[in-house]
Amino acid sequence: MYAEPGIIRKIIEETGDTWALVGLSSNRQRAAYGVAEVLRRHGKRVVPVHPKAEAVHGEQGYACLADIPFPVDVVDVFVNSGLAGPVADEAVAIGAKAVWFQLGVIDEAAYERTRAAGLDMVMDRCPAIELDAMRVRDARGAR
Repeated sequence: MYAEPGIIRKIIEETGDTWALVGLSSNRQRAAYGVAEVLRRHGKRVVPVHPKAEAVHGEQGYACLADIPFPVDVVDVFVNSGLAGPVADEAVAIGAKAVWFQLGVIDEAAYERTRAAGLDMVMDRCPAIELDAMRVRDARGAR
């Protein structure tokens, strides 16, 4: 498992509401587009980061994390595993609080570097799936 106990809930509920989605474009067929919609429904500001720097869901896009002119709380990474490590390093450099590698995105060295830098980190998970699972667990606990 690539998340310490409680870290998923902490990132989603406590870390902050500005999420940069690296790999998010206007292509509605891509997983990032759907995850962005879910995050937005849960009150998150979703900032697209893609080489084309195109706007998505009405939010200005940026070519890289360093171009974003405001603080980012969570960097959600949709690029392949071979490119994910440098993105995690950029997240550290811009002062993000957490990094989230999507399903299938695995770089254990980047995970260790990011954690060593003091950021929370989740790897090989999807926040949209985790949000649904949390909602179900919370509903069961409310009975």
